[in-house]
Amino acid sequence: MSGPKRSFWRDYLPVIILLLGLAGALAWSLTTHLGGNPEIDALTGSLLLVTGFAAGLLGGLIGTGGCSIMLPVIHFWFGYSVPIAVGTTLFAVIFTTLSGAYGHLIRKNLDKTLFLWIGVMGTIGVIVGSWVFTLLVGQVALLNFILGLAFLFPAIRMIIEGLGRTQAKKAQGEGGQAKISKPLLSLFGFVIGILTGIAGLGGGYALVPGLIYLFGTPVYITMGTSLASMIPLATIGGGIKLAQGYVALNTGLILGIGTVIGAQLGAAIIKRFKPNTLKLIFGIYFFYVALKFITSYFGVQIF
Repeated sequence: MSGPKRSFWRDYLPVIILLLGLAGALAWSLTTHLGGNPEIDALTGSLLLVTGFAAGLLGGLIGTGGCSIMLPVIHFWFGYSVPIAVGTTLFAVIFTTLSGAYGHLIRKNLDKTLFLWIGVMGTIGVIVGSWVFTLLVGQVALLNFILGLAFLFPAIRMIIEGLGRTQAKKAQGEGGQAKISKPLLSLFGFVIGILTGIAGLGGGYALVPGLIYLFGTPVYITMGTSLASMIPLATIGGGIKLAQGYVALNTGLILGIGTVIGAQLGAAIIKRFKPNTLKLIFGIYFFYVALKFITSYFGVQIF
């Protein structure tokens, strides 16, 4: 027997409205020629859209906002400065999290208690982190190094887990409930918020392994909860970066359109992947990005 039929319009009308809103904002931004927006030709716009789609797809699969793809791509290959890359991608993550979290919500991949605690404490942290970012913005090399270190630990941990075949079910995310220590959860959310405000990575790179290893959250639930928790952090952090002038609005909106579509697909196909496979994908890419940022600190560029 098949399950109850899903209604396309009930499930996807909010996503369609979000896409229409983004398209309208992009049309307005392109026609008003706002200061600080680089010129974007058709090829560049298409590549940015594909980058956003890939980021949303991976984000929907592994529970991150997609900054881990967008930030290094627009910095290393599109030539955006690190501060602008940080601000622009965090702005785009607002739309990744909205789309991806909704996709996981309708599929019941979300722990509401974790979402509320991390969201509230993370909001406080992201305000603090955004202030610290203004102190580091003139230290681009140091900011690169911090970004690299931020990627490194979760990358190594996820690669080890992804390659392993002997973990307990809880570590694999195949069952069990999250073990919630509210003081620890509050501290965790606050730290995630600070890292988000500084590094602009949306926090998912730390949220996902933290929820799995600190709180024993099943992998699939982790993905949806991570994206939902990032909604207030990305919204406030991205809004602050926009107000501070560190967002290339045209670029952020194009990336946002791509991420909305990609995140829906990622949320829809996530259960076709084994948890270890997701961890391995997550870890390999993060390790590569960590190396790019850390080596750039020492003046060495890798492809």
